[in-house]
Amino acid sequence: MNNFKKFSIGLLTATLAFSIHSALAAGGEIAVIVKSANSNYWQNVQKGAAAALKDTKGYTMSFQGPASESAIADEVSMVENAVNRKVAGIVLAPSDPDALIPAMKKAWEAKIPVILIDSMVSDGGKKYYQSFLSTDNDAAGALCAKELIAKIGTTGKIAVMSYVAGAGSEIGRVGGFKKYIADNSKLHIVNTFYSQSQMATALNQTTDVLTANPDLKGIFGANEPTAVGMARALKQSGKAGKVVAIGFDGNQDLQEFVKDGTIDATAVQGSYQMGALGIKTLTSVIEGKTVPKFVNTGVVMVRKKNIDLPEAKNVLY
Repeated sequence: MNNFKKFSIGLLTATLAFSIHSALAAGGEIAVIVKSANSNYWQNVQKGAAAALKDTKGYTMSFQGPASESAIADEVSMVENAVNRKVAGIVLAPSDPDALIPAMKKAWEAKIPVILIDSMVSDGGKKYYQSFLSTDNDAAGALCAKELIAKIGTTGKIAVMSYVAGAGSEIGRVGGFKKYIADNSKLHIVNTFYSQSQMATALNQTTDVLTANPDLKGIFGANEPTAVGMARALKQSGKAGKVVAIGFDGNQDLQEFVKDGTIDATAVQGSYQMGALGIKTLTSVIEGKTVPKFVNTGVVMVRKKNIDLPEAKNVLY
């Protein structure tokens, strides 16, 4: 059987399973559970979800996330609790590709549909969600690498400031970045650092790598808190504008860093769209409609020259 037929049958099975449930479950609580409640990025997801909820009838929404993206066990508990209180559906940004699968299985067994956003789970969890909405992180990482090479050339030292090792988005994003660098340049990555999505940690790590490598030509900060910490370290060390820096995500801090030249560009995801489309996709599943298995929510490279244009304003937050 070819892959397309397997995919079609799998999607039909998922649709049938949840259309049976939909007659009883239309309306009720939608649980939006993200990697952390303490980031502007995830709060922008919440804004999108809340806006989409206004167009639905009979649904309410709860929004939760752990104190940090590395508090994986807390996120697992939030999903299990949502299942136990029999929510109508779950929009989930999994902080780990494996740890959330048992809780997702419980949702499946309880006929509670799950829509994934931002990050994928391992293959063992693919039957337990109905649709995945995300940036194409491999392509986004490659885009950041291309931007860096365009600024510094194809030789010299660079550093990668990453966030949580093994997170689905991190694997794709940093993997895509490194592959593009390896395939298109002779740039040497001196190290990859993991901030656990803590701005202060990223600041200290960036300070250390700048001190240890005074000839560093470029640096990549792979998510919002990491990129903010990276940029602050560049300013504090006097290296702003001297080391080419590419960020990821688009909160107010990162926008200011682009405007003042501390960061040359930042790749911004459609986080608001993830929240809005997550709600719309979930309610479609609950109501028995067929939905795509993957939706690419896109990325925009924001630079000083386009930061005030609609293409950037539509994704910045």
